[in-house]
Amino acid sequence: MKIIDIARQHYDELYNAESLRAKCRELAEQYAVDKTAIRKHFYKLRKEREHSALYDFADKNGFDASQVNHYWYKGKSISAHVKPEQITYDEIKQELIDELKNYSPEYPKLEYKQTSEPHLLLIDPADVHIGKLATFIETGDEYNTQIACERVINGVEGILNKAKGFDIDQILFVGGNDILHIDTPKRTTTSGTPQDTDGMWYENFTAAKEIYIKALETLVTVAPVHFVFNPSNHDYTNGFFLADVIQTWFRKHPNISFDCSISHRKYYRYYDNLIGTTHGDGAKQQDLPLLMAHEAKVDWASSTYRYIYTHHVHHKTAKDFAGVAVESLRSPSGADSWHHRNGYQHAPKAIEGFIHSRDKGQIARLTHYFV
Repeated sequence: MKIIDIARQHYDELYNAESLRAKCRELAEQYAVDKTAIRKHFYKLRKEREHSALYDFADKNGFDASQVNHYWYKGKSISAHVKPEQITYDEIKQELIDELKNYSPEYPKLEYKQTSEPHLLLIDPADVHIGKLATFIETGDEYNTQIACERVINGVEGILNKAKGFDIDQILFVGGNDILHIDTPKRTTTSGTPQDTDGMWYENFTAAKEIYIKALETLVTVAPVHFVFNPSNHDYTNGFFLADVIQTWFRKHPNISFDCSISHRKYYRYYDNLIGTTHGDGAKQQDLPLLMAHEAKVDWASSTYRYIYTHHVHHKTAKDFAGVAVESLRSPSGADSWHHRNGYQHAPKAIEGFIHSRDKGQIARLTHYFV
């Protein structure tokens, strides 16, 4: 006998039982079925009987009564609000898992030519805000998910072209830093601030995943890549999930390494260079050098040139603090309604890169501008 038939046949006993759990357990033992399933079907039957008018109305009008979250019933008249079909987190998660299973190649180890004067190339697509919406008619600027993704790829390729005059033996790619514009299905940042958005949250997540994959697959053909993730205020949770997906995607690649921890400040040593990265919405700029000295003691003592790259403000600031250069990076994103209204606009839009010599520190700054 099917479980639904068991629940239907014993409905009155279940409805009047002093203990529903005990009665379900008794029936489960009698019919050798799952007691939880009996209880589940009983609840469904009870809902159908208690709301029989709604279910009859749904059958006649061609919609699923179980998708109704509230309704009004006045005699023969029913007014029902049906929940829209929404994709769930579990569906997104399973889609990602299935995709990763299908695309999990054994990446061959790449061999690179020997360089006579090797350098580090740092590429930092800062504050991309995939999902931000800006309309030209209001702000004089046009920005959406498609434009955001195009600018990341064009910026990475543009920086690579500008770096061709240098021998590159290592690439540091900085991810995170508000790569996504929102962090909730309600179109808000992590802290709940509403945003003007383009597209659904899951579409933007997928778009960000695809551009990161494309960027890393391009960069790794030039030199080994180290991906460092900076958590940020617009997408504190989804940005972390995204970085973890990218790390999982390239888990078999011998030429790509990752630092995707939730730590707010990251440090990377390249010979005589100590490089720190952070989003910039937390510790004060003047405190960052001392934090670096405490948090990266060994690399601090072994390095001569020290740099901290920050983000968040979308424009250029730079200052030396007793031997530590701290600067914020430009953003490729457009000004939305709030930024335009408050006059936070007109800073050059760009993706930036830097060349670091092994023993001479930062020797070149590369900028790909967007008009």
